[in-house]
Parts: sequence; structure tokens; C-alpha cells
Amino acid sequence: MSAESPHRDRRSPEGAGGDTGAVRVLLVEDEVGLADTVARGLTAEGFEVEVVHDGLEGLWRARERSYAAVILDLMLPGMNGFQVCRTLRAEGIWTPILILTAKDGEWDEAESLDTGADDFLSKPFSFVVLVARLRALARRGGPPRPAVLAVGDLQLDPATRECRRGDAVVGLTAREFALLERLMRRTDEVVPKSVLLDEVWGAEADVDPNVVEVYVGYLRRKLDAPFDRRSILTVRGSGYRVVDDAATGVVAAPRSAR
Repeated sequence: MSAESPHRDRRSPEGAGGDTGAVRVLLVEDEVGLADTVARGLTAEGFEVEVVHDGLEGLWRARERSYAAVILDLMLPGMNGFQVCRTLRAEGIWTPILILTAKDGEWDEAESLDTGADDFLSKPFSFVVLVARLRALARRGGPPRPAVLAVGDLQLDPATRECRRGDAVVGLTAREFALLERLMRRTDEVVPKSVLLDEVWGAEADVDPNVVEVYVGYLRRKLDAPFDRRSILTVRGSGYRVVDDAATGVVAAPRSAR
């Protein structure tokens, strides 16, 4: 952050809160001194700021509460910023995210944007620029609703978190949903187990690689077996893929699949 005192424009930021109330932002930063300084400055600019100091707490807050934007550091205890961002997007949470970090360079910026972040600012940064970018994110709001994914009559809606097989709604856990989404975004492609493990389970410690097979089994029992389908295929030695497999018979969806 620059040594210059931040400009004190006490007008409420435009966007989610308009000019009649504070715009709430979440600041996830493990450097306590910096977090306090940024929070005080943003409060003076009319923002309502909530501060947490580790990635897991930041993930929980972003899941449970509504914010105009999230300011997210990368090097965090508990869960790094890349994983927090990736998890939120995988769960269909589209709150605008601004990455704020000591890391710089085009690769870090590219990775931040690839994981779903909306903007990137390297330390040391100008407070005036931070405020301007937050206001821009608040005005713009979250990214457009993602398109519904479809393979045959299997549909997955990342925005509503709903899965359907034909007219039947199939309940999935958050992990099952994330795994199916990764596969459906690569329809007819073989997705290696290592890629699925990294993208769905991330940096979680002590995760058995066989957990991917277990969850693929869960998906098959919910999405294929009750409907006489075989759409989630194992490519031995390579990974998994989702294909459009026409029904071989008409089987009503059992209550457990609803």
C-alpha cells in the first residue's frame, strides 16, 4: 500500500448499495496490520468492511453472507486464495473477487483470473486505485449467470445448483456437484483422475486418490442406474468421461433420486 494518505471521499460507493447505504465487502488478509489499515481506509470511503485472517474463515463467510465484493489475499493460512476462489466458483458463488497479494508477475495474475477472480492488484498498491476498482466491481456486480450444462437429457445448472435427468430433479452433495461439473465441462473428453482430484479436492491433506472412484460411484448410482443409463464412463488407465448415452428403457426415477 502506498505511503500517501488515502483520499477521503465520503460518498457511499456506487453499485450494490447505491448512494443510500454502505456497500459491504469482505477482506481476507492474514497480515493483521495491513488488514486494519485497509479496513479503516475503506470504512472512511463509505464501505462496510468485514475482516478475516485465514482462507477457511473467508470461504465460510463468502458462502454464508452477501457481499458486493471480496478482497482476497493469495498467501493465506488454512486455504490459499487460489483454492478459496476456485471453490466459490465451483459452488456457484459469483461474488466479484479482487485478488490482493504480494505475489506479482503475469503468471500469478493469469492463474488468479483463470480460477475465477475478477481483478488483481499487487502489493504495494495505491489505495486510490483499490477504491476505484472496488467501486467498479460493485457497479458491475457478479459475472453473468453461467450457462446450463447439458449432455443428452442430463442437465446441470451451476447458478441454481440444480441437477436434472430428464424431468427428474436429482439431489447432489456439493462435492458430487463439483465433480460432475468438471466432467460435463469436458464432454466426450477423458479427464484424468489427477486433474479431478486437484480441481475438486484441491490441497486438502490426507485425501486418498481413490476418493475420485468413490464419488464417481455415487454419481452413477444417482444419475445412471435409476434411469438405465451408462453416461459416466471409466477409461482404464486414463480417467473418466461423460457421454450422451440414450436410454435403453424407460425407468421411473425412484424417490431416493429426487
